[in-house]
Formats: sequence, structure tokens, C-alpha cells
Amino acid sequence: MATHNDFGKKAEDLAVEFLQKNGYKILARNFRFQKAEIDIIAEKDNLIIVVEVKARSTDAFILPQEAVNKTKIKLIVSATDHYLEEFNKNQEVRFDIISVLPDEKGNLTIEHIENAFEAFDAN
Repeated sequence: MATHNDFGKKAEDLAVEFLQKNGYKILARNFRFQKAEIDIIAEKDNLIIVVEVKARSTDAFILPQEAVNKTKIKLIVSATDHYLEEFNKNQEVRFDIISVLPDEKGNLTIEHIENAFEAFDAN
């Protein structure tokens, strides 16, 4: 596996651990539908939380969360609709981004952005 894939897997594992420590129940990881993949689907406070994990080795060019564009959002929303239908879920959905970046010491830091898609118009 390529190094960037290893880093991405490690970032997703850290995100899952972070969510679980904060009371989220993990329902699915790497849920695929057509061309879309949802990194993490969780549940907390009777909400379905769809989480996109973005990791970068540096923020010199772009913050990880800035890599989630309208096309990616449309794919995630489509996959979410399919997940809700397939598993007969009727709860409200929230879309979050978890950003993983190394700090100046090389330790990975997590930023959890709740309701991350609110600012975007997915149409």
C-alpha cells in the first residue's frame, strides 16, 4: 500500500477513536455507493453523523477540509441517501469533517468540524 494510503488509513482510525471517545457509535466505515465513499457513519443523540476524514501531511497549500468541494459533497449526500434507505434509517443527518494534520512536533492533531456542509449549496 502506498504511504499516502497508510496515512489516510491511520487518519481514519484516529477519527474513529476520537468519535468513540466522544460518545459516538460507529455504524459503518468506508460505505460505498456508486462512485461515492463515506469514510465514517456514526450515531449520536439520535442523529446520523456522516463524517468525511481529510488528512494532509502539511497545510502549506490547502487545509484538509478545503479539499471537500461541491462535487465531493454531492457524492457524499447521494451515498448517504442510499445508506438511509438501505438500512431503513429515518433520523436527521449531520455532515461533519474531521481534519487530521501533524503539529510542529509531528504529532497528529484532530479538528472536528460539525455541520461542515451547511455553508455549501450542494445544488
